[in-house]
Amino acid sequence: MNIKNIKLNTKVIALGLASMLIASCGAPKTADETGDNMPDTDTVKAVALNVGGKLFSVPSPMQTALLIQKSGVSYDKSILNAGNKNGQYSSDYSRSLNLGIYGADLGYVSMYNQTQDAIGYLGAVKNLADKIGVSSAFDQTTMKRISDNISNKDSMLVLVGLAYRASDSYLKTNKRTEISSLILTGGWIESMNFSILAYNKKPTDGIKYRIAEQKQALGSIIELVRSHNLPDAGELTKQLEELAKIYEGISAKYNFVEPTTDETKKTTYINSTTEITISKEQIEQIAAKITAIRDAIINTKS
Repeated sequence: MNIKNIKLNTKVIALGLASMLIASCGAPKTADETGDNMPDTDTVKAVALNVGGKLFSVPSPMQTALLIQKSGVSYDKSILNAGNKNGQYSSDYSRSLNLGIYGADLGYVSMYNQTQDAIGYLGAVKNLADKIGVSSAFDQTTMKRISDNISNKDSMLVLVGLAYRASDSYLKTNKRTEISSLILTGGWIESMNFSILAYNKKPTDGIKYRIAEQKQALGSIIELVRSHNLPDAGELTKQLEELAKIYEGISAKYNFVEPTTDETKKTTYINSTTEITISKEQIEQIAAKITAIRDAIINTKS
């Protein structure tokens, strides 16, 4: 499968602790205040985390949500973790993983402009964030801005992106990178859940490629989880390693072609192609493993 002429002029959307974990750097501006509904950049940003001097990069779940929406797959609330389950998570370990999942879910419902569902997931995110101990990162002005813009998809997505960067900075500054690592892991797992269920409904090449290309991101996730030696993470690490073994059988061939730039449109095009070989059986194996990992996270009582 060849992916050609990918346009890198996508709107900025980032993974959320979702839209509320605002650090002391101040509240973000709304889309109207910035003068632009959605700021443009060269690509949808990945999420980076520095642990022990080593940089880990994980794709934002919103890259996947955007791809799914553009592929024509309709909104489906049933694929999300129920917001009212947030109270059952009693340890910082499970709260952090599920905060990542809820952050991705909030981005997903916002992408589809589902206002009422967004309110519910916003509450779930706030509750878990408070319990993890980042309540000092909340700001009344920001909360009002979120409430005022909750029916505006573009504004909500801007707030999600800005809030994530501020909250991530807060956690790093306070030397709580294990929390950031688990949140990133939960968000990545939920984005894989999005991809797999969307592919089952509408098996497009774009979604198939998104599933197949996650080998490197998975490697980063495994290293992140291992790096903190968390006593609760043994089974999760084992399951992720088993998933990595499935990915070992997926081959990729990259064919470089010089990128071109349209100065008038201020747009850069990637002309290189990547040929990925992935079988139906491999997708089914990946789907089964992701489902097992996610089920263990969202159904925990601890």
